[in-house]
Amino acid sequence: MTAAIYPGTFDPITNGHTDLVRRAARLFDRVVVGVAAHSGKSTFFDLEQRVELACTALSGIENVEVCGFEGLLVEFARKQNALVILRGLRAVSDFEFEFQLASMNRKLEPTLESMFLTPAEEYAFVSSSLVREVAVLGGDVSAFVDPAVAAALSKRMR
Repeated sequence: MTAAIYPGTFDPITNGHTDLVRRAARLFDRVVVGVAAHSGKSTFFDLEQRVELACTALSGIENVEVCGFEGLLVEFARKQNALVILRGLRAVSDFEFEFQLASMNRKLEPTLESMFLTPAEEYAFVSSSLVREVAVLGGDVSAFVDPAVAAALSKRMR
């Protein structure tokens, strides 16, 4: 079974993430969305909430599972029997960082490949950081996230 890992903090999971997962699910027998416990970023939601929201947003996609993980991505990928790490590229500015990550992951686990997908044009500008900022400033984020995620953000802001 060909498996791919789509890692991230998903804080919150956006329609851009969902778009990438939906398209990856057509390419692979199994897609594991790996929600990172620690990424060096401060998060809006704890790991359990991020996993729960990702499960809700991705519930309609058959061959997708969501798992929280700690530690190195390559170790998590190995435990999941994944052959590929999927990453999203929104803009050219993402490429340099993603290239460094792919090179490091290849050095740590030479059998693991990295693949990059670009989001649909309507999601190319959407990032978790921007969604959080709009939510903090009282804006409507419903066009950018699943309704359950929008509700969780609204509740968090109260």
